[in-house]
Amino acid sequence: MDFIERIFGFSPDNGSGTFESSLVIAAIVLVAAVYFYRRQGSLKK
Repeated sequence: MDFIERIFGFSPDNGSGTFESSLVIAAIVLVAAVYFYRRQGSLKK
């Protein structure tokens, strides 16, 4: 995973891929949180 290096031309994690992995995990957690929040709201009605 080195899409940050390819797009912006710098390496915030010195090429290890940790930063990109954390971005992907954060996006997955955000999507899951929105999904469960919306599902919880629809159950209350």
